[in-house]
Amino acid sequence: MFASLLYLALLRLLTLVAPNYRSDDAAQIEILVLRHELGVLRRQVKRPVYRSRDRALLAAASRILPRERWGAFLVRPETLLRWHRSLVARKWTRPHRLPGRPAIDPRFAG
Repeated sequence: MFASLLYLALLRLLTLVAPNYRSDDAAQIEILVLRHELGVLRRQVKRPVYRSRDRALLAAASRILPRERWGAFLVRPETLLRWHRSLVARKWTRPHRLPGRPAIDPRFAG
């Protein structure tokens, strides 16, 4: 719940930065994405591992950035869309429970 709220706040903030998808604003968002990914790569030695906050930032930036500029991302567009879908799904899904009645505590079973 808190992660989805932070994601929405980040998305609104990025929308304020680039409200009209002008090429100038899109270039600024692209620079933001490239700097962030550079920071992710500096933390790694091998293959980049994205934290949940990294994924949220990149998914929010992909919503703002036109598709023609998605070449700035180190991940494929399908990965960005999958991250976005998982953020949305996490917000709208409830914890899964097993069907049926809960088990009785052995101390109280007769």
